[in-house]
Amino acid sequence: MKSKAQAVTHVEAVAAEASASRRLSSSSQEWLGKDQGGPAVDENRLKFAGTIPTRFTPKTGLAGLAENWRADLLSGFLVFLIALPLCLGISMASGFPPQAGIITAVVGGLLVSRINGSFVTITGPAAGLIVVILDSVQALGGGDAKAGYHYTLAAIVCASVIQMLMGIMKAGKMSAFFPSSAVHGMLAAIGIIIMAKQIHVMLGVKPDAQTLFETIGAIPASLRDMNPEVAIIGGIGLLILIAWSLVKSRRLRMIPAPLVVVIIGMALAQYYDLDDEHIYLFLPDYAFLPHHEFTIGPKFLVSIPQNFLSGFAFPDFSLIGSRMFWQQVFAICLVGSLESLLSSAAVDKLDPYKRTSDLNRDVAAVGFGNIICGMIGGLPMIAEIVRSSANVNNGARTGWANFFHGLFLLTFVALFPRVIHEIPLASLAALLVFTGYRLASPLEFKKTLAIGWDQLAVFVITIIGVLATDLLIGVAIGIAAEFLFHFWRSVNWGQVFKLHRDVVERAPGVYQVTIGGAAFFANYLALKGDLAKIPSGKTVVFDLSESWCVDHTVMENLHHFCDDYEANGGHAEIRGLDQHVATSKHPLAPRRRSV
Repeated sequence: MKSKAQAVTHVEAVAAEASASRRLSSSSQEWLGKDQGGPAVDENRLKFAGTIPTRFTPKTGLAGLAENWRADLLSGFLVFLIALPLCLGISMASGFPPQAGIITAVVGGLLVSRINGSFVTITGPAAGLIVVILDSVQALGGGDAKAGYHYTLAAIVCASVIQMLMGIMKAGKMSAFFPSSAVHGMLAAIGIIIMAKQIHVMLGVKPDAQTLFETIGAIPASLRDMNPEVAIIGGIGLLILIAWSLVKSRRLRMIPAPLVVVIIGMALAQYYDLDDEHIYLFLPDYAFLPHHEFTIGPKFLVSIPQNFLSGFAFPDFSLIGSRMFWQQVFAICLVGSLESLLSSAAVDKLDPYKRTSDLNRDVAAVGFGNIICGMIGGLPMIAEIVRSSANVNNGARTGWANFFHGLFLLTFVALFPRVIHEIPLASLAALLVFTGYRLASPLEFKKTLAIGWDQLAVFVITIIGVLATDLLIGVAIGIAAEFLFHFWRSVNWGQVFKLHRDVVERAPGVYQVTIGGAAFFANYLALKGDLAKIPSGKTVVFDLSESWCVDHTVMENLHHFCDDYEANGGHAEIRGLDQHVATSKHPLAPRRRSV
């Protein structure tokens, strides 16, 4: 094992080799489904290759609009085509009126895009918030969906005030406290819940179920009793999404799959005459079918006000003194803030210009936007990863793409509400079922297992905890499981919240970060604050030779730091892991010193 002095003197050689070395794949990219193949990683020396600085960096503000309006206008229009059906589907799945999701996307595009701290993210309603919002509507409404809607708007306003204050108090770094496997377990559980609820809508059946497990158990009955014409619309939509995900043609993939699903669904709705309520016979000659008569009509289409302004609603704060109200407030605030931070950080990895978002400003801006949404009847918004990825792929350069996407949505819903009414609910349900599957696909379990069996255990425990209780308690159970695994590795209680670290400039422009003791998610925040003070464009060497153990979350965060640091013109290296034993061959697996 090389000494600290040797580690420092070796840095210049690392810098020379950096541009020729393969970049270690980031965990955030893994969760987006990127290819993670590559050569074996030297345990003693994890290097992060530098990114060639981009000569052209787009301007921001009005100068950025004048410079990049063509690219941003086109991307904004294409994202609008994706966002319209998703906003409607997410809103109805959350127990809100369909227009609520569009209100949120409009506020996110026209307002938040002008004050946030990111560059190419798209803000709007997201599938990850469906579960917590629907739970709030049901819990606060006590069976009255309309009352629950207005009470939940009040909870969104209160949660958003807290969210905005978090951003002002620079709480963006708090995302590092949550163990990665628990966070991804929460997202997978959300995916399972979305699928369980939306499959019934896609089949045109309302299940006789009160709890989540009853809803899951009712799926076979819904398959048996499905409304055939509605199920055909939903099934074809789902098949299109699956087929589109397998298409290799870049030109064909430029056409948004959700738009194709909606257009074909609208055509089938016209063919089956969903505008008029009527009874039809399906395969009456087959006696083995349980029944042949089915009712179909406008209730299977999106219902939206003809006047955009009439879709606004206002919060009811009459439950503000109750414990249940504040439980929903903190759930909305936690899930929304955490998912928005994770999404913004992930989108930064996709930005071809390698810009880094101001996460604190982003949280504050999203919180301010959510206050507006809660006051006028909208859902809470986050930095949404799917639409943001499409925004990058479509060539967006600045936040004006987000602005144009909101402007197109406002124009469409104000001028063409009748067109929105012709969209079948089954088509929107197919979009959400596919989204839920992507969150909880078997591939996510496989990727987590590749990191280590203990991380898979935390992942699964979190999923079970969320399904059996709720989001807050489920995540808390996942965090507790992570703690237990660390104590099982003989981590001392005294090392739980205090990380031994030392940041020293050993030579001009060369910073050595020595980490000792137990490095894991609960004590990483202090180190993150120290790293933020290191000037950009220098050389940073992490020496982990004195650490007793390093968990997956810390390995992931150190990698993200190195990735971002190199993108801004510096060099970074992790050393001192040759005496550590990893739980798997994955480069970001937890490690424990063997001697």
